[in-house]
Amino acid sequence: MADTRLIQGRYRLLERIGRGGMGEVWRAVDESLGRSVAVKCLKPLGPQHNRSDENFVKVLRERFRREARVAASLQHRGVTVVHDFGESDGVLFLVMELLEGRNLSQLLEENKQAPLPVPDVVDIAEQVADALAYTHRQGIVHRDLKPANIMRLTDGAVKICDFGIARLGADIGFTSRLTGTGIAMGTPHYMSPEQISGAEVDHRSDLYSLGCVLYEIATGVPPFDLDDAWAVLVGHRDTPPVPLREHRSELPDFLERLVLDLLAKTPEGRPDDAAELCHRIAAERSGTTGGHPAGVPVPVLPYVPPQHPPRVPAQATPPGHSQPGHPHPDHSHPGHTPSVHPPAPSPESRLPDWTRGMTTGHKAAGSSLAALHATPYDPTAGLTGEWTSPVMPPPVQLPGAAPAERPTPSPELLSVLASRHNAGLSLGRLGRWDEAGEVHRAVAEERERALGADHPDTLTSRYEVGFTLSRTGNAADALREFAHVADGRERTLGPDHPDTLAARQETAYVLGRLGRHAEAHQVYASVLAARERTMGPDHPDTLRCRHNLAFNLGRLGRLEESYRTAQDVADARARLLGATHPDTLVTKYEVAYTLGRLGRWSDALHTYREVATARGAVFGADHPDTLAARYEVGICLGRLGRSAEALDLYRELVAARTRVHGPAHPETLRARHGLGVNLGRLARWEEALQESRDVCALRERVLGADHPDTLVSRREVAVGLGWLGRWADALGAYRQVAEARDRVLGPAHPDALASRNDEAHCLEQLGRHAEAVELYRHVAALRRQVAATG
Repeated sequence: MADTRLIQGRYRLLERIGRGGMGEVWRAVDESLGRSVAVKCLKPLGPQHNRSDENFVKVLRERFRREARVAASLQHRGVTVVHDFGESDGVLFLVMELLEGRNLSQLLEENKQAPLPVPDVVDIAEQVADALAYTHRQGIVHRDLKPANIMRLTDGAVKICDFGIARLGADIGFTSRLTGTGIAMGTPHYMSPEQISGAEVDHRSDLYSLGCVLYEIATGVPPFDLDDAWAVLVGHRDTPPVPLREHRSELPDFLERLVLDLLAKTPEGRPDDAAELCHRIAAERSGTTGGHPAGVPVPVLPYVPPQHPPRVPAQATPPGHSQPGHPHPDHSHPGHTPSVHPPAPSPESRLPDWTRGMTTGHKAAGSSLAALHATPYDPTAGLTGEWTSPVMPPPVQLPGAAPAERPTPSPELLSVLASRHNAGLSLGRLGRWDEAGEVHRAVAEERERALGADHPDTLTSRYEVGFTLSRTGNAADALREFAHVADGRERTLGPDHPDTLAARQETAYVLGRLGRHAEAHQVYASVLAARERTMGPDHPDTLRCRHNLAFNLGRLGRLEESYRTAQDVADARARLLGATHPDTLVTKYEVAYTLGRLGRWSDALHTYREVATARGAVFGADHPDTLAARYEVGICLGRLGRSAEALDLYRELVAARTRVHGPAHPETLRARHGLGVNLGRLARWEEALQESRDVCALRERVLGADHPDTLVSRREVAVGLGWLGRWADALGAYRQVAEARDRVLGPAHPDALASRNDEAHCLEQLGRHAEAVELYRHVAALRRQVAATG
């Protein structure tokens, strides 16, 4: 392959920039897209394998493709991007983003093994923990985390390399570096005790390896700095590490505690997950780092929220005592959803972290911007209203003078703005969206003054403003922000640039939230065409857009098209990512939902059960996504008349939700609501009425009297009263619901009209026929008026 210098007629190899036990890394250019890339050529066989062993080669190639697809699916600012993979002349290769910087091993060597500055150690710890939190949510364990696999870029960003590929080492047959045959997975200085003993490993093994890395960059030596390989392994397994401050007294106490916690001998003794690690660092660093090292300020990518769809408040059920049609929130924010259902899968509007997606969705929305964490940041910086940095005033424009040239902003100002931007991202991670929005608005204004309205950093801040507006229910304002960002990026980056397409996709998402589904469809279709043209049909961003398009088709009532599109995406994701990848399961959930809307409840039940089983295996039985899929199984059982089975399932769900969330959580109450509905379907009306009253009282206390879920429960109380023949009491409950919906939604809203029909039906049962007829006529007139106005 090196002789031709061209791989697959596309990747031109220019210069070998690295060589290791698993092959070589080349600086190259992608001649199709005109961008610089790194190409890693992997040796498929070790010397102990016979090249005639075709079965082994076949297995190896399949494993490589599977692992490469996993690596290519990871879309996070802290993970090296994999663009492509394949085989050329018998050599397997990966095409990755070209990183400019040094790995941590090189940094230590250049520093003559002296430890790194404390602020750098803390910043690296936080960025690596954030990347691990994302990848572990995808069910991916690195297994070979070490300084050589962690890059510190010239702009301060930190990236983990070889995700998804480290596992190939054992299959390919390389041994550890201490045997003299090259570097492979499980380098002894950074191996967890469970790896050493050959036990099953999970994400906590990566946390142990991270503890070893942090120990070394904080002290200059690994935790077990011994010459003999066996002594190193025994040290990991049996010997407590020397406290860090015995090597370096100025290290902060919290950093020593954190690293020693990571180095616990058993997985149970370590932090539960990397997300917990991020929270600990964010909570401590402002009081421990004492300032930020100077650095070159650079643009910072938007934070991508976790891949699991947020829980969506529900709306009212259709009239009549039957389980309502399958819900589906409009995007990942509050929408119209019948309360008896859990939220359906959200469209993956925010480009992942996979979630969900990532999604958000999320798959960084500005994936081609230069940097991610330019400088270490204080999560509380800039939240008191005090501005301590030098502020760049706007250029003075004298009457009749030529336009003033914008002064070059000071590095100090840009560094503070990058730090404040990161503080806004941290607030978003904590769900404090109002505060995050204030921070991003302030940063956007200062960046516009210092850099200009169309500068990528300014547009990135405006993008984050739009996202916080969307998360706080201000869809119309979010739409204006995203439209502004899309226009600016199109001017500066071009219409097909990934960042431009990301902003346009957010525009479609918000249009859907506003109920403007026809317009959203046009934008989604346009973005999809551009993504297919520039990225290919199987690129993760292309598939995400097609997933969203499928959802929007459903909102337009084009159910068959929605089903076919979602099924195509599910098949593609299963092929590329695997049948149990979270993204594959999100789309299969969408397929099941559309099957339900098409009335194909048996097919929907089968698909939901597949999703629930896979999520249970991947995430655990009590994970919210697993429980959501099981809830939908209950909906299908009820629709198929199998209410006794549904009742048993809902009892289990109520117990699980109570255990996970608590007795008054909206998801627990939603499960209890489903239990009450199925009690009614089994004609156990006294029990159903009591359950509905209890749930209604809790929802009123937790959510408010006029919340859609509360009104659904109040209506369920009325239904139970009616079935028990207590029509006068039922009439009062129905009227409460109708008046609240008139007040909140407007008298012509479909749910308000349905409530008035309920009221008229109750009047009929009471023999008040004239009043009932008048109310029916009033509802019919309002419906004609709505139809006439479109």
